[in-house]
Amino acid sequence: MARILIVDDSRTTRKILKQILENIGHEVVGEAVNGEEGIARYKELNPDLTTMDITMPIVDGIEALRQIREYDPHAKVLMVSAAGQKHKVLEAMKSGAVEFLLKPFEEEDIVERIKSVLGYGSMLQFRT
Repeated sequence: MARILIVDDSRTTRKILKQILENIGHEVVGEAVNGEEGIARYKELNPDLTTMDITMPIVDGIEALRQIREYDPHAKVLMVSAAGQKHKVLEAMKSGAVEFLLKPFEEEDIVERIKSVLGYGSMLQFRT
């Protein structure tokens, strides 16, 4: 079970991600609504994985990613981006993101990305 922080300005996206992550056995240890809050929550919670929206108010996801990686070079950050932001996804990957997920996403996409990032392979199972 991984400890996960969700950073996204969309309450709906946070809710969907939280439900999926908890259904596959992970603990959502915190949520943040913008990059500034995400950085602070990361430092406070030290999660195993952070999901980070790219487009957010105050501090965007790419800048938050950079600051988190500066604070913790081993941080695992999965970027979440709306389709059509390919240049932003490339910038995020260059800035240290370990994986990305395009919105709108399917549950299977999230599960596969999480497995990839955390290295669980086929050990990750759905709870029923």
